[in-house]
Amino acid sequence: MILDKELEKLSRQTPPAPDPEARARALAAAMQAFDDAGNHVPADQGNAGGRRQSSIFNWIWSPAVNKKFLAGSALATLLVVPLAGYLTIEMNGNGVPVIDQEKIATDEERPTSLPSAAAEATRGDSDAIALAGKTNGPAADVGEVERLLPNASSAVSPKPQSAARMNAPALAPVPLMGESGAFQPEQDRERFANADDNPIRSVATDPVSTFSADVDSASYSFVRRSLTGGTIPDPQSVRVEEMINYFPYDWPGPESADAPFRATVTVMPTPWNHDTELMHVAIKGYDRAPATTPRANLVFLIDVSGSMDEPDKLPLLKSAFRLLVNRLKADDTVSIVAYAGNAGIVLEPTPVAEKSKILSAIDRLEAGGSTGGAEGIEAAYDLAQQAFVKDGVNRVMLATDGDFNVGPSSDEDLKRMVEEERKDGIFLTVLGFGRGNLNDSLMQTLAQNGNGSAAYIDTLAEAQKTLVEEAGSTLFPIATDVKFQVEFNPERIAEYRLIGYETRTLNREDFNNDRVDAGDIGSGHTVTAIYEITPKGSPAVMNDELRYGASSTVPAETSGDAHRGELAFLKMRYKRPGEEKSVLVTMPVDDKNTVASVDAAPQDVRFSVAVAAFGQKLRHVALPDSYSYQAIADLASASRGPDPYGYRSEFIGLVHLAEGLDQR
Repeated sequence: MILDKELEKLSRQTPPAPDPEARARALAAAMQAFDDAGNHVPADQGNAGGRRQSSIFNWIWSPAVNKKFLAGSALATLLVVPLAGYLTIEMNGNGVPVIDQEKIATDEERPTSLPSAAAEATRGDSDAIALAGKTNGPAADVGEVERLLPNASSAVSPKPQSAARMNAPALAPVPLMGESGAFQPEQDRERFANADDNPIRSVATDPVSTFSADVDSASYSFVRRSLTGGTIPDPQSVRVEEMINYFPYDWPGPESADAPFRATVTVMPTPWNHDTELMHVAIKGYDRAPATTPRANLVFLIDVSGSMDEPDKLPLLKSAFRLLVNRLKADDTVSIVAYAGNAGIVLEPTPVAEKSKILSAIDRLEAGGSTGGAEGIEAAYDLAQQAFVKDGVNRVMLATDGDFNVGPSSDEDLKRMVEEERKDGIFLTVLGFGRGNLNDSLMQTLAQNGNGSAAYIDTLAEAQKTLVEEAGSTLFPIATDVKFQVEFNPERIAEYRLIGYETRTLNREDFNNDRVDAGDIGSGHTVTAIYEITPKGSPAVMNDELRYGASSTVPAETSGDAHRGELAFLKMRYKRPGEEKSVLVTMPVDDKNTVASVDAAPQDVRFSVAVAAFGQKLRHVALPDSYSYQAIADLASASRGPDPYGYRSEFIGLVHLAEGLDQR
């Protein structure tokens, strides 16, 4: 009884503020004692050295701190108290806490008060941890995983491993402490290409618009990750064309491979401006049957640096590549290069018929060290040359959080390297993972100059979409260096503005120059471009008419009665894979392409316009920015249509999230 009263009295007292220096000394002493006891495990491929065995507590604590879940000591207490009741902790002979693995609670005994992410983490299944981001919420159980990803069952570990077998981070980093003792969140270091929005251009002085195709989807995934994480995305991270092209559309496609793609144009009223119209250009690539796809020679270039030691980085990356390997054919070839400080060949070129050997090599990867990306790329291209498949697909697949901070080469040197390898028929795909370190600008540059695409993998479901459902379009190009050029008729159109494609614009003369690189279209790919156009005489015209020489600006092609009814003239250039000379495709745009109302436009056209409005609003483009979130959600809901994978429903949810987060 006396002891109980003393304990009650102690519980009311305020503990003294922690001394950062004492904390650091205690941590250093504990780590040294742990090392002296010989508690090391051998390093796996890509790890700079042996590492301390980690406790499950520290493995949960590290991502929690890095994801800014803990704002101060009060929240830390909320996490520690249930964990203390959940884990049985002993002290070894050196006074260091050690988890008794035999006394860890089973799934049934786990207290329900644990935060869902932490509770899922204790299961010890790295693939389940990666799946926690499927809906950017609590981790799904095994049954939910099988329901959502029926094709992924062979890629995900069939039974959870024990916490003792996990390659978890050794010790949580010491949180940065401010003067008040509160945790200081780690600052993000994402880098994005700085591109101004496309301006409104006068047809009288600048009637021609030229740009490269873009089938990347990284921006949409990053926007989703930001919004579901509770923040409005950086406007520079929003590339509207990538958000539009993220979704599959049922555009009419070509009937045979002789015509690699087909264009469909729709002109409709602009939902956010009654005085302008939208010219919607939709491209669908020929969808090659899986049986006719060429052999693939793939090199996985995997970042295993210390910055990848997060659940949504290397563990998710490994699960993603397992999905891809299960999608490949038996005669395809896979090689693996890991880089961290120095590059190392993890797996020589191996046929997919030896799948277990490939999957085992992926499972052995472990994070540690700095990032020597340049040296890794050189090694990866060497392996791609070694296993080169004539008339096949030869591709390096770079998977990283984007942190190329060590290496002999500059960004320009890396760009030149991938350009040279592109000429030899080896292309580059870039897959980004995680937050806080993402060098999106460099990833975009490398992908664009390597005749590849860039995607951002934030969940295992996104890996399933990118690497399994869309593997044909991701891996197998049907047209390279695809360029678009639109010439507007000044008799009908006063002004235009290209929505998105800021980083893909080309000079007018680049269109006919086959030496100028452009984007590729893969099997079944869809590409969408939207112009906001201002008809002649509209009150929305922003540029005054020219006093001198206005009539001389009318191009010869559009002068006279023969072309007076045309709104614009669309030209497309592309090369067949392996060929150097481009092919020209043209089509006029006239009143037959026009619909009288937004509701009269095809369903997929309306949905893509809703996505375009949302992307521009996130970028703070002036006029669309005044179009309300609710109006965007209503337009998307009315045109959602069949949604077998739930992508469109998820988009509508993101619009509502942004409305709640946007405090402007």
